[in-house]
Order: sequence, then C-alpha cells, then structure tokens
Amino acid sequence: MLNAITITQIYVPDQDQALDFYVGKLGFEVTNDMQFGPMRWLTVALPGQPDRALLLEKPGPPSMSEETAAQVRELITKGAAGGHLFFRCDDAYKTHAELKAKGVEITEEPVDQPYGIDFGLRDPFGNHIRIAQMKLG
Repeated sequence: MLNAITITQIYVPDQDQALDFYVGKLGFEVTNDMQFGPMRWLTVALPGQPDRALLLEKPGPPSMSEETAAQVRELITKGAAGGHLFFRCDDAYKTHAELKAKGVEITEEPVDQPYGIDFGLRDPFGNHIRIAQMKLG
C-alpha cells in the first residue's frame, strides 16, 4: 500500500524566479536541479524534509503542447490553475512579519480560526499559499 507523498507539483512559468522565491524568501532547499530530456527537473524541500519535495514545473513539452502551456501560464497568472500549497509554522505572526520583511506579497493577514492562526499569500506567479499555526489539542 501507499505510505507517503514524496513529490507534489505546481506550475511556475519561470523556474529561476521560482527558486528566488521558494529558496530565497520561503527558506526551501534545492533537492534536484537537472536537465531531464527536454525539461528541467527542479525540486525543492523544506530543510530536514528532503523526502517531501515540491516540483517547480515549467508548463511545456513534453507533458503538454506549447499552445496548452500558454493557456496554463495564463491561468496561473490569474490564480486559477489549481496550485495550492499549505504549510504549518510555529508562530504565524512571526512568520508573517519575516515574510513581509523579505518583500513577500501577503494577500490575507493572519486570522484566528477554529484550527489555529493562518494567513495567505501568492507566489510570484499566482499559486496560492496558506501558512498556519495550528492549535494544540
């Protein structure tokens, strides 16, 4: 039976810009960066969690035609491509302040929810990100 999710994927139109954001601003580490046939296989992971990677995939061949890739890039920019990432942190207000200081555009300020404190942002391409400090219990 299945026992782990090892790689999840989001589309990013510019992989170098994605590296700047996910590594430079969110603190991920590069786990793989190689040319894999006609595509660049670029994965990042949170420090200490290399077995749970995020594939930063540029829309295009071989998985789709250039025409489809253009449509996907347009949907990403509108925030409608389905890319959603959810992260946990120890202190939502501190994490929020640190990201804001790094120039990350916050789309939703921290809010106290029944499950904890969370806030929202988007990556430079339009993918949705939520960060939550979960309540103990």
